[in-house]
Amino acid sequence: MTMGIDLWQADADWRRIDLISDIHLSDETPRTFEAWKRHLLDSPADAVLMLGDVFEVWVGDDARLDGFERACLQVLQAAAATKFLAFMAGNRDFLLGVDMLREAGIRHLTDPTLARAFGQDALLSHGDALCVTDAPYQTFRALVRTANWQASFLAMPLNERRARARAMRGASVDHQASMAPGAWVDVDESAACDWLASADCGVLIHGHTHRPGQRDLPGHRSRRVLGDWQFDVQPHRARILQWTAEGLTDIDLAAQ
Repeated sequence: MTMGIDLWQADADWRRIDLISDIHLSDETPRTFEAWKRHLLDSPADAVLMLGDVFEVWVGDDARLDGFERACLQVLQAAAATKFLAFMAGNRDFLLGVDMLREAGIRHLTDPTLARAFGQDALLSHGDALCVTDAPYQTFRALVRTANWQASFLAMPLNERRARARAMRGASVDHQASMAPGAWVDVDESAACDWLASADCGVLIHGHTHRPGQRDLPGHRSRRVLGDWQFDVQPHRARILQWTAEGLTDIDLAAQ
């Protein structure tokens, strides 16, 4: 596979980077919101890279002007005043745009991005584009990432966009509920290896699949999978990666 991959370079004086994804923030999960807020504001990390699905749904940047989304904006602004923040779109929040990023003080990362820090490289992705065996989702993903679809959707009144997003989310939940967790589509490891080869990189970091941990890949490569967050029901979940000069360390915030 030949692909153009952007390079993101960490500052030389940084000592720690946190990588998180799949927070799925919504006004229905206040404890998860508080845990995310606490981590962004209190983490001693020099940077926090958010690799998609920070929000359960994002229906357009005009949503940031009031309600729950405004509260999230205020948290991001406060965190960005003390550390570097970056965002990569996921399958839930791909409509988060330049107005929100600019106002929040967040750097946008393309998917995938080659990250370089502490003399190490890692290829960053949300992960959904690598779930290639889920043909219906990939067809849907290709459609909603087009400029025409997005312009048509964003032209709708905000309340209608929220209602449509709730309906789509409900259909997704019902579909997942009909499947055993082991049957959920995972990242295609052949595609992951192709991406890594194109980037000349040995480590892929992604979220999306809600299957945190490390997976070995052929050719002495590996992928590190971020976990989802949930503090509003038991058991609590929040797995992140901490990146330092010593490498990548899996951290279970829910156990702290």
